[in-house]
Amino acid sequence: MEALRASYGSDSDESDGSPSTSPIRSNGEDSKRAVKTEASDLLPPPPLDLLQPPNYIDYSSLTQGNRARSFPHVEGIYALHIYIPVYIPATARRLMVQTIKKVSSVVPSLYAVDTDFALNELCKDDCKLEKVLLSREFHISLGRTVGIQVDQIDSIVAMLRTKLHSQRQYWIEFDKWEVFVNDDSTRSFLSLEITGTGLQEITQQINVVDEVYRLHGLPEFYKDPRPHISLLWGPGDIRNNLMQAVVQIDRSRNSTGSSQGYNFKCKFSSIVCKVGKKSYDICKI
Repeated sequence: MEALRASYGSDSDESDGSPSTSPIRSNGEDSKRAVKTEASDLLPPPPLDLLQPPNYIDYSSLTQGNRARSFPHVEGIYALHIYIPVYIPATARRLMVQTIKKVSSVVPSLYAVDTDFALNELCKDDCKLEKVLLSREFHISLGRTVGIQVDQIDSIVAMLRTKLHSQRQYWIEFDKWEVFVNDDSTRSFLSLEITGTGLQEITQQINVVDEVYRLHGLPEFYKDPRPHISLLWGPGDIRNNLMQAVVQIDRSRNSTGSSQGYNFKCKFSSIVCKVGKKSYDICKI
C-alpha cells in the first residue's frame, strides 16, 4: 500500500505523516474572512478557444460517408497495398481550394478520400478544406489492394525491397483531372492523373510489383495502368456527374491560361508496403 501511495502521490507527500500543526482559529469571523479571501482569489475558467491549438478543427461536427470494404474480413487474411506516398505542396494546396469548391457546386454529395468527411461541409471554411482534404498523405497505387495470408508477408516484403531498392528520385506531375469507378461500381472517384512527367518511371515500378504478385499467386494490376491520386469519392457509379465537374475544371483552366490551382508537381521519394495496419518501407530517398 505504501508503494502505491508513493507511485501515485498524495496531498500529504510534503509532510512527515504527522498531524497538521496549523493553528485552529478560535474566532468564527476569522474563519469566514479566510473563506471569502480564498473565493475571491479564484479566477474564472479560460475561454474554450484558448484551450484549442491554432486552426483547430472539431472533427466531431463533420458528417462522414459510409464505405463498404473492398473485400470481406477473414481471420488470418491481411489487406496488402503497395504505393508511392504523395503530399501536395503548400502553395498548390492553397490554389486548389477554389478548384475543389467548383467541384462541390456541381456534385455536392462527395466525400474526402480516406477521412470520408462531407465535401459540402468542408467547403464552408477554406482553412478547413485545405487542412482536412488537401494536407493529408495521398497514394499512387502500384498494385491492386488484395488479401494475403500471414505466411506470405515476409516473402513479399523481402522481394519488393530486393527488386526496388535502387530507385532514383524523379519528378511526378499530376496534370489531368479524371474520373475512376471501382471494380464493383460501389464508389466513384475524382482523381488527378499522371499522363506525362513521371509516368514512365511509375509504370516500371508497377511492372516490378506485378512480378512479385505473380510469384505469390496474386492478381496483377490493370493491363493499361493509369497512375493517379484520388481526392474525392461518391457512392455508386456517378461518373457522368463527376465528368461534368471535370468539364468545369477544364473550362476554368483554359480561361485563365494557367495550370496553377489545377495541377501540381512533386518529387518521388519512397515506396511503402502496407499490410493490415503495419507499414514497411520498401525504398526511401
